[in-house]
Amino acid sequence: EPSGEVIRTGPGVSGWSPGDKAVLEPALYCYHCEFCMTGKHNVCANLRFLSTPSDPGFFREIVNLPVPNVLPLPRNLSFAEGSLIEPLAVALHSLKFADPKMGETCVVFGAGPIGLLTLSALKLSGVGRTWVVEPEAHRRALASQLGADVVLDPRSVNIVEEIRRDTGKRGVDLVIDCAAKDNTMNESLRVARNAARIVYTGIPSELTVNLEFHEIRRKELILYNVRRSNHESELALHLLSQYTNRFAPILTHERPMEQIAGAFDLLEHYSDNSVKVTVTP
Repeated sequence: EPSGEVIRTGPGVSGWSPGDKAVLEPALYCYHCEFCMTGKHNVCANLRFLSTPSDPGFFREIVNLPVPNVLPLPRNLSFAEGSLIEPLAVALHSLKFADPKMGETCVVFGAGPIGLLTLSALKLSGVGRTWVVEPEAHRRALASQLGADVVLDPRSVNIVEEIRRDTGKRGVDLVIDCAAKDNTMNESLRVARNAARIVYTGIPSELTVNLEFHEIRRKELILYNVRRSNHESELALHLLSQYTNRFAPILTHERPMEQIAGAFDLLEHYSDNSVKVTVTP
């Protein structure tokens, strides 16, 4: 989720100069497979994603990227705010499937960075009553700050019973699971109304997940899953620039590169009310 400054351009590159601020897209597409040719770049047959095994990531001072992977960072945004573009693009990609409509009821499972960005994007789209389910108190508080109508602690209430009671046993129109842990994938099915839309943005740690098929069948639920993003970065840039205060509050901590191990430890243990930690050179 990097941003940085241009220090040099290669032969034939125009429109960029040393000193320009930029957001860097980590996905490298081949642009010639059948999926790229049909606009589904995020499932490119030859996809490389920097910071996955065999491809170095961005915890370094210098990186060389092709021009399509470099986007101009608006002048009113900092490098830290620029680091929100990649996860916001994922949230916006999920909303393409979710197709939120004015006044619809929604549940978001998980108030980590992508869950909170999803919440903010949902509220910008005009949805109605929105519940956020999150076990960490400081993240629930941030969800309330960003517009959640109800925040629920899954460790203290029965989520399914609470939401069904709140909706007159109908269930909600739309569920986006940004957690994919502690059985949220099945709770997503249970809190949904008949013919609702379910979007799985979170990535389960297990290779195999047991879903309650008959809950899906009886309600004829529509299920989607999300594979990162697909050219939503430009829209993410625009929204972040126009509505910075709706997204930037998730930036809670900053650490220098020499303290990177501590930054990861902070996130792993949800220490010091951390949500999103940025690392600087």
